[in-house]
Amino acid sequence: MSAPVLIEPDTAPAAPSRTVRLVRNLLPYILALVLAFVVAGIVIAVLGYDPVEAFRTIFSTSFRTGFGFTETLTKWVPLTLLALGFTIPLAVGKFNIGGEGQLIVGATAAAGVGIVYADLPAVVLMPLVLLAGVLAGVVWAGIAAFLMGRFGVNEILSTVLLNFVSFQVLDYAATELWSDPAAGVAATRGVGEGAELPTLGGPPGVHAGILLAGVVALATIVVTRRTAAGFELRAAGTNPRAAAINGIRVERVAVIALIVGGALGGLAGALEVAGVHGRAIEGMQSNFLLLGIIIGLIARGSALWVPVVAFGIAILEVGASSMQRTVGVPAEMVLIIEALILIFLLLSDVIAGRLARRVA
Repeated sequence: MSAPVLIEPDTAPAAPSRTVRLVRNLLPYILALVLAFVVAGIVIAVLGYDPVEAFRTIFSTSFRTGFGFTETLTKWVPLTLLALGFTIPLAVGKFNIGGEGQLIVGATAAAGVGIVYADLPAVVLMPLVLLAGVLAGVVWAGIAAFLMGRFGVNEILSTVLLNFVSFQVLDYAATELWSDPAAGVAATRGVGEGAELPTLGGPPGVHAGILLAGVVALATIVVTRRTAAGFELRAAGTNPRAAAINGIRVERVAVIALIVGGALGGLAGALEVAGVHGRAIEGMQSNFLLLGIIIGLIARGSALWVPVVAFGIAILEVGASSMQRTVGVPAEMVLIIEALILIFLLLSDVIAGRLARRVA
């Protein structure tokens, strides 16, 4: 009688550990950062400046003084909110390019309420100012969402065009409706005392809106990652056809996502009025739209990483002006660095995809 043949059971490959997954996720970011600064350093050196001193100035400005750190946190607020306003619709495959307009109309509405009802106590006026900003952003994004859902109008086109309309809304408010000739620039009158956010800590101090922005960011992370609404959002973006078969109303999810993005943009505008400027000013949107998109793309559409990336971008932005003053390097070099980080990060995705196909 022959001996029984022992057959080794199939063993599935062990799943990579959490540490390995973390390294794999962080490696593209590290390489993108290193390559971006190497290329930028070469450009700075070719222009005749000292790249080491330039980079030292960029990274030390935010932490060397209380004012620098306050400026960094102040910039972090609108950058985080606008980036979240971009990533939420992005999760369902829609592009909210209207953050600039949503911030502007939110700021205009907030300033209007703060001016018209300036005599109200802070406990009443402050919520009204913030609510006005949020509702203005909802309405502005709601126009694009309605056109997209009802008539199939591309949301990129409609949100971009609405940005230009928002410029005229602010111009009318700043030069006709609530004009302040003594401001020296096109700006509304100052809001009432009750519409100004208190500062945290001693001078210079960051405005209390940072707490609200932090709560909103945390709520966004929880909703998108831990709730049924977040699952529907991800499912509708990953596979719209399968999501629709399983009862998810994909178009409705997309419309809601775009409106939520508008609400965040409007809130950013209200916080800029209540916490920074005390009024609506033409040009107050700065380059927040572009930076919000860059942050959302660098974070790969993850709400979890948006606040972290936004803080890094805020450090670069605050350091840019200091670099120009002390070293002479144009502040625009920081924007080039940010663009290079995004380009190298996207290239890493392309390379990883090709390697995966070869292995398969």
